[in-house]
Amino acid sequence: MMTRRIKALDRETIREIERNALAELEAAEDAQALEAVRVRYMGRKGIFRDAASLLGKADPAERPALGKALNAARNEVEESLKGKSFAAPKNAEKRRAFDFTLPGRPAPRGRLHPITRTIEAVKDVFGRLGFEIAYGPEVELDHYNFEALNIPADHPARDAFDTFYLRPGVCLRSQTSTVQIRTMERRRPPVRILAPGKVYRPDTVDATHSFLFHQIEGLVVDEGVTMADLKYVLHQFARGLLGHDVGIRFRPSFFPFTEPSVEVDVTCFKCNGKGCPLCKRSGWIEILGAGMVDPNVFGHVGYDAEQYTGFAFGMGVERIAMLSQGIDDIRLFMDNDLRFLEQF
Repeated sequence: MMTRRIKALDRETIREIERNALAELEAAEDAQALEAVRVRYMGRKGIFRDAASLLGKADPAERPALGKALNAARNEVEESLKGKSFAAPKNAEKRRAFDFTLPGRPAPRGRLHPITRTIEAVKDVFGRLGFEIAYGPEVELDHYNFEALNIPADHPARDAFDTFYLRPGVCLRSQTSTVQIRTMERRRPPVRILAPGKVYRPDTVDATHSFLFHQIEGLVVDEGVTMADLKYVLHQFARGLLGHDVGIRFRPSFFPFTEPSVEVDVTCFKCNGKGCPLCKRSGWIEILGAGMVDPNVFGHVGYDAEQYTGFAFGMGVERIAMLSQGIDDIRLFMDNDLRFLEQF
């Protein structure tokens, strides 16, 4: 190790610095020792820096040659420093070793959102009843969202089915009934479809309302279709979704596109019809609306109302999910809070 302080710079001193630096690099046994050599010779206060500061005191005639020799020595030490490497310590492999036969750490698995799960459950039940799935655009023409559904511009029902307008005559659909109209325009009876999707209404967001929600509507059109067929299909749906002991009942209602229209209730699945806070002590829970297709709707799609009859029904997916899984705030579905979602 070079320990003496350099007092004057000459060719022999430069050769001595180089020899000592290379010898110490060769003798370094680990990264810590190698770093110590680097700092001692190449650092800001290192030996090469001290040697360079003495160039100004050398004979002016010798300075160029001494500077060139000093740079060459420094470069040689730097190259040696870069090429220096160490074998791994004898116990390094032992520290890194692990048992490859152990099972790996499982990656976290996602799961379906409760809304998606509800839609899939409804589709599964109606699929077994012979319904096919139909989809349509979320950006709709006023004709499909209102006019063809027997809701003309001056009809008071427009308030209940109001939506967001992108420009005159173009809006976000406020019900998936639009898919029914588009399907009937494309094909002749028999028709048996189920139309799930997002719908939009300018509702104030609270625990039970949202400007965006999901809806599933169904349509059956054929010769001789009656209210008895509607009740049978909806009863089979309720049993398939909620259990074989569930009952249903119809209550008179009004929808612009069906006549007659009904609200459909099912036996409360929490108290089995005995009465509880969920069903407001009535024993029944409303789950959807339905009715026979109004002949005026058939007129918009070119169906002969004297030959064909049909029924339609619609349900809010969030409502079904909230009732069946005891969720009391619709906003939880959209908050993207894993503490909520991981419960399902």
